[in-house]
Amino acid sequence: MSIRKRLSPEESRTAALEAARSLLIETGPQSVTLKAVAARIGRTHANLLHHFGSASGLQKALAKHLAGTICATIAEAVIASRSGIGCPRDVVDMTFDAFDREGGGALASWMLLSGNEDALDPIVEAIHDLVEELHDFSLGAMRQVTLTLVLLALGDALMGGPLSQSLELPRTSARDTAEALLIDAATRAGMLPPGIQPG
Repeated sequence: MSIRKRLSPEESRTAALEAARSLLIETGPQSVTLKAVAARIGRTHANLLHHFGSASGLQKALAKHLAGTICATIAEAVIASRSGIGCPRDVVDMTFDAFDREGGGALASWMLLSGNEDALDPIVEAIHDLVEELHDFSLGAMRQVTLTLVLLALGDALMGGPLSQSLELPRTSARDTAEALLIDAATRAGMLPPGIQPG
C-alpha cells in the first residue's frame, strides 16, 4: 500500500502546473485537462477543481505560470547580453523557444480558439512588466521591438516551419529578422556598442 505525500495547497498547485506544462509540451494544449493533470500527479479531479475552479481556470493559471517563467528566462538573457556575457541572439532564441518548444504559442492560440478571450492577459502583463523592468519605459523604440519580437515568436511557433518552407526561406528567417531588429533598436538606445552584427 503506497502512502501519498500530503502537499500544502501551494505545493499541490505548483505540482499541477508543472504537470500541465509537461502535458502541454509532450502532447499539445488539448491534453491539458483537469482529469489528465490529476492523473499525472496522483490527485483527484475534485482536488484540482478546488485549486483552479474549472479547466479554463487551470489553463489560465498555466498561461500565467508560463508567462512568468518565460519572462524570467528572457530577462536573464537580456541582462547577460547587456553585461557582455550573452548576445542579442540569445534573447531572440529564448523568446522563440518559449513560444515554440515550451508550448506558449500553442497554449495561447488554443485558449483563444476555445473562447477564453482573456487568455493572453497573463502573458501580456508579464511581458509588460519585463519591458518596464529592463528598459527605461520612455524608450518607445524598445517597447515596439518587444512587441515585434513577441509577435514574430508567436507567429513562428504556430506556422513558421510550413510558411518558411513554402517561401523557400531558411527556417531561421524570422529569428534572423528579430535579431536584426533587436540589435538595431538596442544600438540606437545606447544599450549595445555600434558594430555588433547579427550572428
